[in-house]
Amino acid sequence: MENKKTQAEMRAYALDVAKSCVCADRNRQYGEPEDNFRIIGDLWGRYIAEACIELQDGGGCRVHIRPLDVANLMVLFKVGRAATAICQKPDTYIDIAGYAACAAGMIDGEGETE
Repeated sequence: MENKKTQAEMRAYALDVAKSCVCADRNRQYGEPEDNFRIIGDLWGRYIAEACIELQDGGGCRVHIRPLDVANLMVLFKVGRAATAICQKPDTYIDIAGYAACAAGMIDGEGETE
């Protein structure tokens, strides 16, 4: 019979793995998260600013993030990560290709989102 973990044990396991990633593995691969997040934030900010629809009352803008936008933002996330990577990894570019393929699947032959 399988030894099933409790929810608390699963949370502890997830936190242990996350701690390993954010305190060691990812830093060795991509540098400090703050540097990486700054680049990603700049990329996302520019992208989202283009998606901004100004409100007629002059009270700012409304931003609607579509599934296609999420795919594009994830590509930018990976580009930002590649920009700070200590050592380039093929997985980064495979992920970019995967997100781009998902985006391509969301548009029809005329270039419009479905």
